[in-house]
Amino acid sequence: MPFVLSDRAVISVSGPEAKTFLQGLVTNDTTLLTPERPLYAALLAPQGKTLFDFLLHEQNGVVLIDCADASAAALLKRLSMYRLRAKVELAQRTDLSVLWDNAPFEGASADPRLAALGWRKIAAGAGLADGRDKYLDHRLSFGVPEGGDFGSDKMFALDAGLDELHGVSFDKGCYVGQELTSRMKHRSTARRRLLPIAAAQGELPSASTDVRSGDASLGEITSTYGAHGFASIRLDRLGEAHPPFRAGDVTVAVTKPAWLTGPSGT
Repeated sequence: MPFVLSDRAVISVSGPEAKTFLQGLVTNDTTLLTPERPLYAALLAPQGKTLFDFLLHEQNGVVLIDCADASAAALLKRLSMYRLRAKVELAQRTDLSVLWDNAPFEGASADPRLAALGWRKIAAGAGLADGRDKYLDHRLSFGVPEGGDFGSDKMFALDAGLDELHGVSFDKGCYVGQELTSRMKHRSTARRRLLPIAAAQGELPSASTDVRSGDASLGEITSTYGAHGFASIRLDRLGEAHPPFRAGDVTVAVTKPAWLTGPSGT
């Protein structure tokens, strides 16, 4: 039996122009979205920083957005602001839940970011156990960040690793924040990445704590989950640094996950 992810919400985008509407807004190419192929994408600020990340599913001609419950109302409001005369209807679907398991189950699709993250489906979830903690542990084990790890309007899409996680199309044409995102890609100006960080003992200090190698600052913590979390790290400085690394009074390890590839992630 799959689990319900109680910290996720579902927003529906329906109507004859649903995909076209999203195509001009989000970072991925919605023409590739099918019932068998979900997509990872984000909505950016005009200046290129990430406001919301989410997964897109298609069911019966309706696009369903699998997003963080904490930001669902703000995302719905933002989408409504862009709707103008588009022939779409937007609604939060409280009758639907995000279902997940780390093994295939009926009707589910592999996570488009990284297959190892497991399988997801949007459906009614009554009677299913809550898997939010199990999923969090699973996600952290692969070093995959989500919106709560890079915040809203704080980090560029490429710095958050959205391109390596298949969340950005560089061929689709214009969308909000596209110009700066493409420029960063083609000029290889993304110098930071959101990397997993772990305390050697005890728990990590709070977000915004500097991560240091001796007197040199490598970056800062952005999110924590006990002994694990994420930090925004300068890759050039990390390449020149030598352990031990510290965050406040805590000795920490900073790692590059296996999925982080390409010129800016090696």
